[in-house]
Amino acid sequence: MTFVTDHPPFRFRQGTRPLLISMPHVGTHVPPALAARLTEEARQVPDTDWHLERLYDFADELGASVLVATHSRYVIDLNRSPDGASLYPGQSVTGLCPIDTFDDTPIYAVGDLPDDAEMGGRREAIWEPYHRQLQSELVRLKAAHANVVLWDAHSIRSHLPRFFDGKLPDLNLGTADGTSCSEALASTLLAIAQSAPSYTGVLNGRFKGGYITRKYGDPAAGVHAVQLEMTQSSYMQETLPFNYLPEAAAGVLPQVRQMLNAALEFALKR
Repeated sequence: MTFVTDHPPFRFRQGTRPLLISMPHVGTHVPPALAARLTEEARQVPDTDWHLERLYDFADELGASVLVATHSRYVIDLNRSPDGASLYPGQSVTGLCPIDTFDDTPIYAVGDLPDDAEMGGRREAIWEPYHRQLQSELVRLKAAHANVVLWDAHSIRSHLPRFFDGKLPDLNLGTADGTSCSEALASTLLAIAQSAPSYTGVLNGRFKGGYITRKYGDPAAGVHAVQLEMTQSSYMQETLPFNYLPEAAAGVLPQVRQMLNAALEFALKR
């Protein structure tokens, strides 16, 4: 089945400093022909990383470049390997073109699952352009700076039994077990994440960084990749209608800003 979309695969704002913020799971668009095949629940795209553009609206002040997904992760997951390889072998995960929600319910109403040809079309139309833009921006920034930080921004419901027990820590930093960024930077970020008494932070816990962190992080070459997976309860309503909660966001936002400032300071001083 041919995949057709009338939406661009991403939005991009080019910055002036050695910081690139990637938001691969904020997209909500599902082309109408595909949406017609989804369950009523899936058409609400509940597993979106909601409102991250609003939360990170200070990025332009930092001079960061910002790369933002437009399509829902239900169309194709930009933070998965293009060959569909699992990020966490032996643990429950969703795939490159997911067929179930985080609650382990079917995405497709009548079992009309995408075949290899359709998945290839989605990959060509959306996944590949996003990653070409990400790669080209890293190359551009590296040509001007000795060190660059790639910040992969994510959020997730605080309770998801399919993936973890109990409540997730609020600020989950991932550096692929220390391989995707400098140990000094990781330590600085963790100290900030754990500095506020109202929030919890962890490094390389349940979420160690997805495909983007692992693929592009190369500290020896001056590219330091970090994933931040935030609990959505820190800044928004975790159930429909998924409202942004400004008062809640105001509590955690200083920690997020401080971490981004520290990442930028690290890149500029190296």
